[in-house]
Amino acid sequence: GTFDRLQSYPGECQWQGHNYPIFDLLPAGVQNFWAGSMYCKPETNKVNASIDTNGLLTVNCSGSGIFVDILPDTRSWPLKKKSKWQVFNHRVLEETRRERYAGPLQLDDNIQAVVVRCGANSKIITRVSPRVSKRPVYIPPEDTDTRSANFSIQQPAPGVPNRRPNVLFVFVDATSHRQFYRRLKKSAAALKTLHRPGRSTLTELYRYHTLGVSTDNSTKAMYVGEITPTKPNPLPIWAYFRDRGYITARVETSCEDWTRTYLGKYYSSSEYSVGNRSLDYELSSPFCMPEFYPSTGNAFGNFKGPFSITARCLYGRHVHEYGFDYIDQLRHELRSGDGLQKQQQQPYLLMLNLMEGHEGTGEVLRTLDNRLSELLTDLDKSGELEDTALFILSDHGLHMGLNFAFLNSGQIEHKNPFFAMALPHWLRDFADNQVEAGLSVNEQRLTTPLETHYTLKTLASWPRFDMSDYKRSLFSPVAAGRSCSDAGIGSNFCMCKV
Repeated sequence: GTFDRLQSYPGECQWQGHNYPIFDLLPAGVQNFWAGSMYCKPETNKVNASIDTNGLLTVNCSGSGIFVDILPDTRSWPLKKKSKWQVFNHRVLEETRRERYAGPLQLDDNIQAVVVRCGANSKIITRVSPRVSKRPVYIPPEDTDTRSANFSIQQPAPGVPNRRPNVLFVFVDATSHRQFYRRLKKSAAALKTLHRPGRSTLTELYRYHTLGVSTDNSTKAMYVGEITPTKPNPLPIWAYFRDRGYITARVETSCEDWTRTYLGKYYSSSEYSVGNRSLDYELSSPFCMPEFYPSTGNAFGNFKGPFSITARCLYGRHVHEYGFDYIDQLRHELRSGDGLQKQQQQPYLLMLNLMEGHEGTGEVLRTLDNRLSELLTDLDKSGELEDTALFILSDHGLHMGLNFAFLNSGQIEHKNPFFAMALPHWLRDFADNQVEAGLSVNEQRLTTPLETHYTLKTLASWPRFDMSDYKRSLFSPVAAGRSCSDAGIGSNFCMCKV
């Protein structure tokens, strides 16, 4: 880990069985060398295209026949159009509008992305629309408002900094604590630089334990606070942020809608639009293009799509680069000009969902390293972490491949997903000065995505948070010597035992 801390802490749970780092000895790329290069082959004919602040698209390329595919904005779509099993991608393709380019093209508001096609070459252009400065303040509907009746008149507890943190949430699916350091070496080095007491402080959880085999249990615990929702029409945590005045945005790089996939069966009507209720911005449609996401057959095979063991490329670039582009555009929009003035009134929650860890060889994750490390370096240099809480985390470790199938170390890694959080100094100082300060001691205690959920809820309501949420969050210490039973982890699934 970042601080090279020992694993043996008397009284705390220990990872069970032998944990030999055999796979750390293998050269990078050895498990899928036969799958081809992990680099994306650039398009042969460069396409120059841009969208100005007024939504005017201009294109310059030397190929014959220029067309523009205007991708639909999926944010307001109902649940029934977002099923991932060859439904969501087909709806995107059906509602994509193609126009021949004969000169500068005016795009409608809410269009977040287009594909410019020039001969045999293509390029995705994204933008933030409508502009942040022009988006009205959201007022949640009364029947689903997640705020308490007296929220607007609640006062901060004595000593609580009267500032609201921005939140940047980077989710890397199927990545264990060890795999992060094994495959993302540049990012690990960049992450270490974010620990600067007096500006931002890094927390890393070494006994963070998943709640299920795959994404289902852990992300529902993290985003909803329950593995099995007990109320109809459950709203994800981003709705909670939006109700409290946050500008919310989510990027899904796998042509999937998390709410539809994991909560869809809990809604009374498939006509309901969770995106329209919970998000200001959503980017999904570029990742449904058939050049990346198969439009027929198995979309989750080994050689094409979001679970493939080959380089995941789209028009000469790694798929994840378009997600980072959009997050960078949002950051720039929110932190400059009119957007800065808006952001000072409304903080923001930006969420980026990445799938490079989800494949059997454990090698594709390496392709993420350059762009993730660039983001971390930029956050360090820009000073954003003085007002932004950064989360980089996963739901579980790899649950396929040789390490998982044959070695106990693979079983440990599966149960120990990566978690790191950098907090602004003023927020961390407040938490550390409480009688029961949790962030430092929780690094070596048994924690789960449920604590992550209550940490997010506390941040969303800051500085008028619910103390019961605070006490269940990472800001408060979990019990010393905590067992899997105490943490809600099934005994047959537990790999960290007291």
